[in-house]
Amino acid sequence: MTTALRLRTNLNCSTCVAAVTPYLDDEPGVTQWDVDVADPRKTLTVRGDDVSLDRVQAAVAKAGFKVLGEIEDAPAEAARPTTYYPLVLLLAFFLGVTGLVEVALGSFAWERAMANFMGGFFLAFSFFKLLDLHGFADSFRMYDIVAQKIPAYALAYPFVELLLGAAYVTRFQPVVTNVATLAIMSVSAIGVFQSLWSKRNIRCACLGTVFNLPMSTVSFVEDALMALMAAAMLALGSHS
Repeated sequence: MTTALRLRTNLNCSTCVAAVTPYLDDEPGVTQWDVDVADPRKTLTVRGDDVSLDRVQAAVAKAGFKVLGEIEDAPAEAARPTTYYPLVLLLAFFLGVTGLVEVALGSFAWERAMANFMGGFFLAFSFFKLLDLHGFADSFRMYDIVAQKIPAYALAYPFVELLLGAAYVTRFQPVVTNVATLAIMSVSAIGVFQSLWSKRNIRCACLGTVFNLPMSTVSFVEDALMALMAAAMLALGSHS
C-alpha cells in the first residue's frame, strides 16, 4: 500500500539535501521524496510502499541530520501551483521574435536564427534567475552535478548565462561560445536526467524561483535542445 509521510527536519539547505539524497534514494520502498527548505519546518515528504517512519529517520540520521517529528496538519502556506505555461510562453516569444527578425532581413539563415534565439533565451533566463540569486542557487544545487560539488558554481551560473546571451547577440567568438554552451547545457541535462531517473519531486530552477516549474522531461528536453543547437552551429560553422 502506498503511504506518505510529512516530517519536520533540520535539513536547512540544498547542501543538506544533497547529503541525504543517497540514503533516501537507496531506502527500500521509497518511490518519491522531496524537501521544502523554504518551509520553516524544512518539510521532508516521503512516499512509497509501506514507508516506515523509523527507516526514514535512520536514513536521514546516516547523513548526520534529524527527523524532528511528523507533521499532521496542513502545510504552512499554500504552495504555488506547478505549471509549464511561463516556460512555453517564453519559448513561443523567442521563436516569434526570431522569425520576425529573419523576415525583416529578407531571408532565412539557420545559423543566424539559432544564434538570435539562443541569445534571447540566455538573456531572459538569466534575468529571472537573478531576481532571487540565492533562492535559485539553493534549488539548482539540488540537482546540478557541478553545483553539488562546487556550491559557488550555482551562484555564478546566472552570470554565465548572461555572458553567453551577450556573446550570441554580438556574435563574439562563436566557436568558443558554442563549445561553452554545449558543455554547460550537456552537464545540466545530465543532472536533470539523474533527478528524473531517481523520481525526485523537486522544482526546476530554469526560471529561478519566480515560477514553480516542476522537474520533468520538459526540463531535460530544454537543456538537451540548447546543447544540440550549439552542436549544430558548430557543424554549420565548420562547413561555411
